[in-house]
Amino acid sequence: MSLPSPPSLDQICRVADSALRTIFTRPHGNRACPTVPEHTQELSAEEKTQSAALMRVNHVGEVCAQALYKAQSLVTPTPALRAHFEHAAGEETDHLAWTHQRLDELGGRPSMLNPLWYAGAFGLGLAAGRLGGDRWSLGFVVETENQVSAHLESHLQRLPSNDHASKAIVVQMKDDEERHAHEAKIQGAIDLPAPIKTMMRVAAKVMTTVAHRI
Repeated sequence: MSLPSPPSLDQICRVADSALRTIFTRPHGNRACPTVPEHTQELSAEEKTQSAALMRVNHVGEVCAQALYKAQSLVTPTPALRAHFEHAAGEETDHLAWTHQRLDELGGRPSMLNPLWYAGAFGLGLAAGRLGGDRWSLGFVVETENQVSAHLESHLQRLPSNDHASKAIVVQMKDDEERHAHEAKIQGAIDLPAPIKTMMRVAAKVMTTVAHRI
């Protein structure tokens, strides 16, 4: 296993710029936000509150995805894998923009703890890449995306039945996350040990519970 060389000043600056944009600016995606144009929805105040809380959690997940992929692209010694992580991060930027837009439409707001969530996910990405190498880094991608996919499936059941706009976004996000997990497996991801998967599930549960409210 080849060790990654120290990141250049240019790489560090680009990662710092990405972090600031993710946390503090309005994101812009490359793909149009998924919609269901033949459906219109009238949501009650209670339904809007419920949808906004769930979409805030989804937005936090995309903040974490940006951090994870940017950290992994920073430390991998493999140029092809770096390009893979950057491409995946680009698709996650679409998700970030869509969830932010939907939060605005619902009268909601992003989590006030986004800097904390970003820092935690970035640290996880660095640790996976530095300590375990590319196959471990990819293993974290697979497990993360599998857990996110399951979490999004649960949100499809919890969103108000007539909130077609939020559901269209979640469905597309789920498709993308499942594809990211599949691509990471093809790249050579290892299957993480059960204790690590359990710790990741516990950490995700804490994050989603807090982000639902704050």
